[in-house]
Amino acid sequence: MNVKTEITLSEHHLRLAEKMVEEGAFPSISSLVEAAIEQIDQSTHHDGTPDDAVSGMADEIRRRMELPADQWIPLKGDTLFDDVRTLIRKKMDEKQNGV
Repeated sequence: MNVKTEITLSEHHLRLAEKMVEEGAFPSISSLVEAAIEQIDQSTHHDGTPDDAVSGMADEIRRRMELPADQWIPLKGDTLFDDVRTLIRKKMDEKQNGV
């Protein structure tokens, strides 16, 4: 059953939607809106959290950006990987020693 409703779009989004209809990507603006809603529904868990890898990566990047400066690994050219290995060993040792 279809239900008629009214929505408000910015001029930019309306022009974009009209262009997509004119180019044949969608038969109507209504079908475009339905497809967008369906895509959102398919890419979201039922608890409302995004289900795609890009969203997960973005969340992880945001989390890491909030870390204090002393937890960042400085980039030192050729020694970067050695520095990371040393840091990992240090963290593993601390964990094993209960620190």
